[in-house]
Amino acid sequence: MKLRHAVILLGLLAVSPATHAHELRPAYLEMREVKTGEFSVLWKTPMLGDMRLSLEPEFSGEAKPATPVSTRTTPGAAVQTWTLRALALRGQTLLIRGLDSTMTDALVRCEFADGTTWSQRLSPAQPSALIPARQTAWAVAGVYVQLGIEHILFGIDHLLFVLGLLLLVQARWMLLKTITAFTVAHSLTLAIATLGYASAPGAPLNAAIALSILFLGPEIVRMWRGETSLTIRKPWLVAFCFGLLHGFGFASALSNTGLPRADLPLALLTFNVGVEIGQVAFVGLVVLLERSFRQLEFCWPVWVLRAPGYAIGSLGAFWTIQRTVMMFR
Repeated sequence: MKLRHAVILLGLLAVSPATHAHELRPAYLEMREVKTGEFSVLWKTPMLGDMRLSLEPEFSGEAKPATPVSTRTTPGAAVQTWTLRALALRGQTLLIRGLDSTMTDALVRCEFADGTTWSQRLSPAQPSALIPARQTAWAVAGVYVQLGIEHILFGIDHLLFVLGLLLLVQARWMLLKTITAFTVAHSLTLAIATLGYASAPGAPLNAAIALSILFLGPEIVRMWRGETSLTIRKPWLVAFCFGLLHGFGFASALSNTGLPRADLPLALLTFNVGVEIGQVAFVGLVVLLERSFRQLEFCWPVWVLRAPGYAIGSLGAFWTIQRTVMMFR
């Protein structure tokens, strides 16, 4: 277990620098062909304070607005709608102008009158894409799998919670049981929230997720002292209870992409698959590093062994206070 503590610290240090890479919510462009050659457009861009990110969709061929652009603001985003006239949208290249100078992504979805659809994720490294004549369901699934993987790997609060659970786990069977409980719980609430059967307000939810991380800090210290508690004896129970909260967080991330109802079942399934792939990869990396360092027989200083637990508790406390204050502002 001491080696695991050290390895987990290395994992914590490894993921920390990347935590700001995808702080902004993704932009979302939806185009629906209401009649031949005319598309109803919804363009949702993230807000930085009171300012909208300077992002604009551009087409390589003939595509012009047929109606004035209507703009409204929602929490954290600006929503613009208009009608686009384009007789031949297929075969054109779509460019999100300004995306290459940001740290966010853009999810694009186009629905044609014949029932076919096209979905694509654009990024600062790849701000444009060719609109194809056809797109398979596998290609659409790949977009949402990638979104799920990136959300869990760049979601520092979710990863810290998993790290805290790993610090409490004493045996491999308990590790499997705990991770399974967390997976089942957040999959349930992810599905329930995405399908519209329940919801959780964003600000209190973020504060509660931070509180779940803070909760693990004292439990880790208690275990170091040789004490016991329900959390230490049954970490899978805590993983399940707080996993329900984290599932609402995953649902919020999926909904914030402007998820269209037509793609809902496929997106829900593949996004959750992506989350699980990222989570299993992270846990597997920690276990692999632990075994590697066990073979090397390193002798870790005490402060290294204790640092991960205190870091988790401290960050959980900071985020809980910060998000609670933001909730009342």
